[in-house]
Amino acid sequence: MFISNAYAEAAAPVQGAGIMDFLPLIVLVAVFYFFILRPQSKRAKEHKAMIEAVQRGDEVVTAGGQVGRVSKVYEEYVGVEFAENIEMTVQKSAIQSVLPKGTIKSIK
Repeated sequence: MFISNAYAEAAAPVQGAGIMDFLPLIVLVAVFYFFILRPQSKRAKEHKAMIEAVQRGDEVVTAGGQVGRVSKVYEEYVGVEFAENIEMTVQKSAIQSVLPKGTIKSIK
């Protein structure tokens, strides 16, 4: 008598997820692309171009930190002279950077 019947309210109609629901995910993907993927691919392209441009006489630093002068260039390998009569064959991909001419003389 004093207590009225409690009826459930009708459920609100479900609307499609709006763009605002996915906006944080879209922003996260954009930030990931511009701060991580794009600079990494740019560095990879620069490194590939540097490796393709290596020629005899260039002074290079290998991935292991050795400094030497390129004495021979092959398809996938280069001969690097680290000291007089000490030459090693290394993969082109193991070349970390090409140094300016005369760097080896200045550090000895």
